[in-house]
Amino acid sequence: MKATAARTAHDELTQRIRNRLDRMSDGQRRVADYVLAHYDQAAFHTAARLGQTVGVSESTVVRFASALGYRGYPGLQRVLREMVRSRLAPDGRAQPAPASGSADEVLTAIMQADAENIRLTLRDVDRKAFRTAVALLLGARRILVVGFRGATSLALFMGFNLDWILGNVKVVGHAGQDLWESLVHLGKDDVVVGICFPRHTRSTIQALAAARERGCRVIALTDGVVSPLTRYADVLLTARGAVPALTDSYVAPLSVINALLAATSAADRARATRTRRKLEELQAQYGVYYSV
Repeated sequence: MKATAARTAHDELTQRIRNRLDRMSDGQRRVADYVLAHYDQAAFHTAARLGQTVGVSESTVVRFASALGYRGYPGLQRVLREMVRSRLAPDGRAQPAPASGSADEVLTAIMQADAENIRLTLRDVDRKAFRTAVALLLGARRILVVGFRGATSLALFMGFNLDWILGNVKVVGHAGQDLWESLVHLGKDDVVVGICFPRHTRSTIQALAAARERGCRVIALTDGVVSPLTRYADVLLTARGAVPALTDSYVAPLSVINALLAATSAADRARATRTRRKLEELQAQYGVYYSV
């Protein structure tokens, strides 16, 4: 019952933040980011202490709570303390202890956490946003997929597979790569996909900002509604990544990408089948793959 109550409290808080996000100041966004990521600390901070921690004024914290519809900062605190009582993490799961013990125990802990992240990502995914993302990819003249540092692997995987389906995809996956040269020719008929998870890379945020300025449609795959990518996204897709380890996991984001690829090819199966057949013929002709 406690977990259910805290899950409800977290869902309500997240939804209120989502509803107000476009109207929040930069300071209020920082407060939102902090209370979702560090609810267990914020729950016992005064408004002044929270503001000091985040780097905003006490009045910004109070206005943030009131803007969400709570009865001032004490009303927000009650919600955060309800989450603490049930020891829920910001994503609604029981707070995971760092994986320890034998290799077998760590294997079980990590894979169970990944499975739970996929379950929660599927539960929370915005189905309308997902359908819109597929439609944008199918209708784009050109597609640029951007992802740096840890997200490079996700960008490369998405771009490689999406390009053989559609034939109009480019990936920028390394800082210093021709990001600006890739953006300069894009416009209103093009789509930029930005993939970024904490810690958020400045280059990805800048790329999406520039894409919006050029009139491109922007799809963001990120960790939540308070991600800095959100303000530049026409379509927001979120995925969970918390696991009991030193690094977050990309299993759930990769699953979202797999679903995008499958839905894109399924929407025009005849085209995808023709392309696959031609690709396999070309690969066979030049012996791309090893065979016994």
